[in-house]
Amino acid sequence: MMDKLMAGAASFPGALKKGQQVEGVISALGKKMLLIDIGAKTEGVVTGDDIVEASDMLEGLKVGDKISAFVKFPENDQGQIILSLKQAADENRWSRFKKLMDEEKELDVVGLEVNKGGMVVKIGDVRGFVPTSQFGEKFLGNMEELLNKSFKVRVIEVDRDQNRLIFSEKLVSDSEALAKKGEALEMVTVGDKYEGTVSGIMPFGVFVTVNVPMKGKEMSGAKVEGLIHISEISWEKVEDPNVLFKVGQEVKVQVIGIDKANGKLNLSIKQMTKDPWADIETKYAVGTKHTGKVFRNAPYGVFVNFEKGIDGLIHVSKKPAEKEFAIGDSIEVFVESLDVKNRRMSLGVVLTEVPVAYK
Repeated sequence: MMDKLMAGAASFPGALKKGQQVEGVISALGKKMLLIDIGAKTEGVVTGDDIVEASDMLEGLKVGDKISAFVKFPENDQGQIILSLKQAADENRWSRFKKLMDEEKELDVVGLEVNKGGMVVKIGDVRGFVPTSQFGEKFLGNMEELLNKSFKVRVIEVDRDQNRLIFSEKLVSDSEALAKKGEALEMVTVGDKYEGTVSGIMPFGVFVTVNVPMKGKEMSGAKVEGLIHISEISWEKVEDPNVLFKVGQEVKVQVIGIDKANGKLNLSIKQMTKDPWADIETKYAVGTKHTGKVFRNAPYGVFVNFEKGIDGLIHVSKKPAEKEFAIGDSIEVFVESLDVKNRRMSLGVVLTEVPVAYK
């Protein structure tokens, strides 16, 4: 008997606490007021901004439907229980976007502003972001065309803790091309060679688009983008890819890796030429003499180049004190040691005259 009385008391407004989550059934639903039967002696009331902020949550609901809310005031001057849908709507919103992402559903957003990284968009009262890399070919470089316009996207990231909501436009507009790309990647194998077009240049490498022939498909094939990392451009060290390439330039590349998850290829130019270090121990055996050109002076020594991709270092401790070397100078040296694994060659200077100390 006492248990029943206690259970009944918990339903009264006095037992409710501010911020407490409650569940109930919609008993009345209007544009300015919502009544929820939460099992207390009076119904819970939702009014004003709380209804506006939860408009997307209330869409499609009707009298008799279950709903979750939070206690704003356990009891006001009129004896009403004032409820809020803001927190519940927020939780519902994140759950909704997560579901849309998992089900790969499309939704409409409106473009608000373009910045360096992409476009800020909104859906209802919620803001999200479409990175530049997530725009399809039609709008890449022309994102301004979508400002204040509605367009379709798919959710690709939902992070409530960081308040991050990321969308992709190209998963909608380029869906056919992306599906085609997936098929194309199945036909690519490491070692394949293609002729492609430079589509972008970054400090870390060069992006190249290649056309992969499709068996049993249309002759045009499928366009797949790949990256030539700066370390795969040449056997020589490359400081700035912009010096060697320009967008639109045609290049021959070789596939050295396939990233099916991201629909990308790892490409190389240097792998199509012989590694100059392949026979280094024969051609530049320890103790042999060679003539090279100084191409860089560093605090720890002088770098000498012999041929494309083959350099050596005269350590500062091995450099004659009275001798200075300028970039471009020809110099005769001997190979002091080789570290083939790390591609390092230590050099010594061939003396052509007696050092000052011995005169």
